[in-house]
Amino acid sequence: MSTDTTPARPSLHTAGLPATDLTQVLAEEPHPLLFATVSGAHLYGFPSRDSDVDLRGVHLLPVTALIGLDEAPGTRSWTGHRDGVEMDLVTHDLRTFVRLMLRRNGYVLEQLLSPLVVHTTDTHQELVALAPGVLTRHHAHHYRGFANTQWRLFEKTGELKPLLYTFRALLTGIHLMRSGEIQAHLPTLLGEVTAPGYLPELIAAKAEAEHGSAGGPGRERLVADVEALKVVLEEARSGTGLADVPVAYGALRELVVRVRLVG
Repeated sequence: MSTDTTPARPSLHTAGLPATDLTQVLAEEPHPLLFATVSGAHLYGFPSRDSDVDLRGVHLLPVTALIGLDEAPGTRSWTGHRDGVEMDLVTHDLRTFVRLMLRRNGYVLEQLLSPLVVHTTDTHQELVALAPGVLTRHHAHHYRGFANTQWRLFEKTGELKPLLYTFRALLTGIHLMRSGEIQAHLPTLLGEVTAPGYLPELIAAKAEAEHGSAGGPGRERLVADVEALKVVLEEARSGTGLADVPVAYGALRELVVRVRLVG
């Protein structure tokens, strides 16, 4: 009998998403979508009962929109309610998204590699295959910076959500530096990276309210644990086998041109 207690990686069926048809939101987009995934708390493994749904993806602008006189927006966003569920959709044009991929931006890579896939295409799969070629040791700076931003928000609000975002960012960065894999799901990370033992309790508390106050350990303990993880992240960055610069630039450039001309 198996004794493996590692949390299952999330899927659209297990991530706690509301029972609403997300594809209906996508169907209203004016440009072809290359992919759309769920990000945010559902991806990170600590959604609340009242969490909104964060949809992220890539659209494809026509060539005429890029070569005319008008400036074509590289990013589109929509916020609204469907079936009583608050959700927002943010998509980037393919060129904009690929440029973000090449800027040590872990956030867009989490969107690209999210297992919570609402819509996919062959181009999406090509981008996924090329993603390892943009990972560098400098992504550690992204995750440290994101953790710092969330920690400041936690100190200002005292809410549990930014506190969990702080720990999630640091653990994702550590795991990436050690394994070369982006893993954004906090319950899974707890089985792969040494972390404070109270985090499962905080995850359970977060499920009750999106903007609930943080309980658990006192501030002194939290500060010590966050600072300790920053040290671990820096040590992991120093010892990582990841490259200094992206190696997939040429392949990504070819993909953008090919897909644009065909699309």
